[in-house]
Amino acid sequence: MATSIGKLSKSFFVKLLVGIIILPFVFWGMGDVFRGGNQNVIATIDSKKLNTQDFVNYLNKLNLDKEQVKNLKNSSLLENILAEYIGQQVMSFEIEEYKVTINDKSLSNIIRNDKLFFKDNKFSRTEYEKFLLTSGVTAPSFEKNIVKQESKRQFLSLISGGLVIPDDLVVRAFNKENQTKTIKYINLKEFYSKKKATKEEIEKVYNENKKAFIKEFKSLKFAEINPLTLTGGKDYDENFFKKLDDLENKILDGQSFNEAIQQNSLKSISINNIDKNQRDKEDKIVKKISENLFKKVFVIKNEKSPEVFKVDGKYYLAEVNSIEKKDLPISDANVLKLINSQIDFINKIEANKSIAKDISLGGFNKEKLEEFANKHNLIINDYKISDLNQNEIFTEGIIKRIFLTKNGQVDLITNNTLTKNFLVLALKTDYEKIKKNSNQYEQYQAKAKLNLMNKIYKTFDEVLNQKYKVELNNRTIDRVKNSF
Repeated sequence: MATSIGKLSKSFFVKLLVGIIILPFVFWGMGDVFRGGNQNVIATIDSKKLNTQDFVNYLNKLNLDKEQVKNLKNSSLLENILAEYIGQQVMSFEIEEYKVTINDKSLSNIIRNDKLFFKDNKFSRTEYEKFLLTSGVTAPSFEKNIVKQESKRQFLSLISGGLVIPDDLVVRAFNKENQTKTIKYINLKEFYSKKKATKEEIEKVYNENKKAFIKEFKSLKFAEINPLTLTGGKDYDENFFKKLDDLENKILDGQSFNEAIQQNSLKSISINNIDKNQRDKEDKIVKKISENLFKKVFVIKNEKSPEVFKVDGKYYLAEVNSIEKKDLPISDANVLKLINSQIDFINKIEANKSIAKDISLGGFNKEKLEEFANKHNLIINDYKISDLNQNEIFTEGIIKRIFLTKNGQVDLITNNTLTKNFLVLALKTDYEKIKKNSNQYEQYQAKAKLNLMNKIYKTFDEVLNQKYKVELNNRTIDRVKNSF
């Protein structure tokens, strides 16, 4: 019945670092899963029990959409959320052990110095209360959340505070980005472009992925929800949000789009047969709906399943009224483009694997680089890089990789999408000097400190995994899953 947390997550501390600064203001309620004070234990951390209701309350505060809620039962999403929840509990135990506290004065200073609540360059109580009202969050809840996040921040500062960064680490951080590198390189673009997809390869990919080559046209309905239509007033006040909650609850209970707009006197707008690019069947852009609202509504998968959205500061009720699917033929230009891109990507992966293997086995030096170029009729270019932002040929990310290449070493350097691929031979490296009392020194001192902090956090993560024994109650987890 009980298993190790290792089945959920290999790392506590990765979970602990998530969302330390960002405060979650948007809450979504799904109702209690276990009513009547049932205190089922969903997990234990050492001897401390985590009951099911507390975990469900945590779920209630997450901004899950309807599709995510539906997937809780049949995916690993709930387990991932539970792993994060347990990580946060471990964090709270550590904060308590280290006696990190935030007093009322500190809390007040944090709020008063947040420019979100400024008006005329100073703190405005009215702006603060307006924020709470429009966000649907009470002051005690918001302030409790601030205390929680600030405690985490101070705790992490406590772990890594007082670090003295040796000059050598600063110089290393500086040298990684400030050097002049003389290189020879081969742009592998020509090497890959010589291999063209055959008719048989194209047909094979098309037949294996026919379900992916479908164009969807959706008919949408939406209606703006504003104070004038919902309450007869002008302000987004408590009465508005109360009625908005009532509308949303009825939608969740099965009320249809048409029933909702009739009951609340909303003005509905319909759009027929629009694709994911916001174009109709005649390939004309549809302007009756804003781009941001369209992105929210079009991703709804189920027909006649209305949802309430907040977009650009306004509230909307929207649904997908119908979905028409059209099979795209293999002759379609977009289909052929996708298939060729897929085949090209696979070919690059296989070729890069082979080249990387030769490099790792010592099969590439200056002579081998020349042999490779001659064999495939490729050009070896001479080049000198003296600036990280020298983007005539290489992007910043690739230049950083080149700067790490040792003199006399050949390396295969690519970007994440494999659109840029280079064989690089480093010939000579000249380093700049950094002045100790300069602004530049302070900048790289901060970078060196951040690098060292990350290593400390990684070590602390390993300590936490050894320190706490976590067990899960799989039976209770299954009960929570089956409640959705």
